[in-house]
Amino acid sequence: MLDTALIDGLVAEVLPLVVEVRRAIHRHPELSGEEYATTDLLSGVLRDHGVFPRLRTPQPGLIADVGKGDRIVAFRGDLDGLPIQEPDGNAVRSSIPGVMHACGHDAHAAMALGVALVASRLDLSGRVRVIFQPAEETFPGGAYELLREGVLDGVEAILAFHVDPGLATGSVGLKHGAITSSADRFFITLEGPGGHTARPHQTVDLIYVAGQVVTQLPALMDRLVDARSPLTLVFGRVHGGTADNVIPTIVEMSGTLRTADRDVWDVLPSMVDRLVRDIASPLGAKMTAHYQRGIPPVINNPAVVHSVEKSAERMLGEDRLVPTHVSMGAEDFARYLEDVPGALVRLGCSLEKTRTDLHSAGFVLDEACLETGLRVGVAAVADLLG
Repeated sequence: MLDTALIDGLVAEVLPLVVEVRRAIHRHPELSGEEYATTDLLSGVLRDHGVFPRLRTPQPGLIADVGKGDRIVAFRGDLDGLPIQEPDGNAVRSSIPGVMHACGHDAHAAMALGVALVASRLDLSGRVRVIFQPAEETFPGGAYELLREGVLDGVEAILAFHVDPGLATGSVGLKHGAITSSADRFFITLEGPGGHTARPHQTVDLIYVAGQVVTQLPALMDRLVDARSPLTLVFGRVHGGTADNVIPTIVEMSGTLRTADRDVWDVLPSMVDRLVRDIASPLGAKMTAHYQRGIPPVINNPAVVHSVEKSAERMLGEDRLVPTHVSMGAEDFARYLEDVPGALVRLGCSLEKTRTDLHSAGFVLDEACLETGLRVGVAAVADLLG
């Protein structure tokens, strides 16, 4: 177990640089799969401090191994921004029209950089693999490509932090088991012969059928899934018809389906197909459904969470550790946890008297969370290495 004072001293040395890098990334956000300048910035800083990362050229993203030995634990930070226009008035503001770091990935990337720099100066019982992942905000997520490239080869456990404006700065939110839900997409097409709105009895009233699907599908799933398993089905798009007095021949619908229960996630595709068919067929509509698997729920490993809890308690004090909830949002960090045990940890970043939310143009974070993240992150990876 590393001395707390040693970690704090090294964190204090790198913190100004970490803050500077976070601000630079925030001012120059890049969308998913386009994080080339962000990759160059992080690579340059690492090299300037004697850490030589592996680039994914020609793709964005990079991986840095620090330390020596056969044992490896990993720490992931993500890089991409969102297609959101940041409003005027923020002290640190995006200079790229229509693109903003509204989910805190600028802070995640900067903290991952800090963890790499501090870990490179410690005598660890193994290596820390710091993963700077692009395209977290895409569907089904950039982690998938990194895993195909072998990013977790030899890794025993993996950690990631996610800023949370719902938690006070200086605190960390921990949870065993599911902490985020899955995110799948479904596409439904309803077809019929069309006709005159004066004579719906002589054809198939597709708009009516679509209305039944929109209302009945979520209700039926609520009755077929255990109420103790969070489930959210929401339609985001319903399109059909070209005139007020014409019953259309086709209606297209799509939406997302989310659950925090891995067992439920496994049966959702067949359940959606069966239920939509049961709703549409009696009304005469032809139905086709396409279900697209996305991201599974993030299921935190209890042993890893317990280790992080002990590390955070040592660095921050017991009063800074808070329980946290299951989010119906998704995180492609779940992909890594299908291969190795790990934990997603929430990092408080709220500003006093400022109410913000992730993926919002109004999102702002308290940069003081960076120090908390570095202190706990370094201690946690060191403790996981023993």
